[in-house]
Amino acid sequence: MAAAEVFIRQYAAENPGDGDPRRRLAEISAEVERFGTYEHTPAELAFGARVAWRNAARCIGRLYWNNLVVRDLRHVTHPDDIASECFEHLRIATNGGRVRPVISVFAPDRPGRPAATLLGEQLVRYADDPRSAHRVALAKDLGWKGGETPFEVLPLLVQPGPGLTPEFYEVPEDAVMEVPLTHPRHPGFADLGLRWYAVPAVSDMSLEIGGVTYPAAPFNGWYMGTEIGSRNLADTDRYNLLPAVAELFGLDTRNERTLWRDRALVELNLAVLHSYEQAGVSMADHHTESRRFLSHVEREGRHGRPVPTDWSWIVPPLSGGATAVFHRYYDPEDPDVRPAFVHRTAGAPGGCPYGAA
Repeated sequence: MAAAEVFIRQYAAENPGDGDPRRRLAEISAEVERFGTYEHTPAELAFGARVAWRNAARCIGRLYWNNLVVRDLRHVTHPDDIASECFEHLRIATNGGRVRPVISVFAPDRPGRPAATLLGEQLVRYADDPRSAHRVALAKDLGWKGGETPFEVLPLLVQPGPGLTPEFYEVPEDAVMEVPLTHPRHPGFADLGLRWYAVPAVSDMSLEIGGVTYPAAPFNGWYMGTEIGSRNLADTDRYNLLPAVAELFGLDTRNERTLWRDRALVELNLAVLHSYEQAGVSMADHHTESRRFLSHVEREGRHGRPVPTDWSWIVPPLSGGATAVFHRYYDPEDPDVRPAFVHRTAGAPGGCPYGAA
């Protein structure tokens, strides 16, 4: 009830035309006394999901928080139906390449009845990504026969409840838009055979609103180029492609002082931005988005709201010192702030539907 009261009073303060919060709290109190929990109205759910994005300290794209499309799927509980709606989520979010921020909220946990969860960081992941090794092993234990070719999309894993065997579902081809990576000045770059998908739909976080937990609530925005070019494809524990790119461009890799890693990283990021633009798929660059984030900070300040921020996540992993977000301090993170997206494993608030590596 304490969490519900904080949320309802916040909702009422930001939506003053929606009635007396005291009356709503009386209704919630009666529900909690009878059922041990309560049900959000559709308007409360939409507001809570959007504010969870607004509160996401690791997300540089929060300027767009109020544009999040909220799909109320609390009535969907069977794994088959959850999988089907996740695939529909991808189609809606892809939007022919003009990616839309979308969240699909499935059933909440109830006393004695924990709800289904999605296993895996994102709705789309590749089997040959080292970060996917655990999920690949689990899918194969369940009977999946794939995972033998580069950039093969993993099946979606839906767990009906704690301790229950997950179900796996092949992701339909029409639900995943992929972008082949080319370089604007080096035709041979295409021979590397690289590609990435359009929609980064985070699926391993719970949505917490007013004391109610929604363990299956996949959400997305669109990618920022550095998430793919500087992290997914470049990190040594991911695809580790900087040596291959350096070789392609004839860079001197004999010692670090040639800055071959830096030069290869720029070329890889340039290829990502170029390819998404050529394919007509939404993508932000880190310089533009840094300026937009500062616009968000200023706008929230005019509303008297803090902007909790994890500096290490907001500053891009390429040319950080050349971006607008590098040269200032921000409001500290608040691990107790709600609504929030919360990692089910670590229990730490985070979440960035704008993009997630």
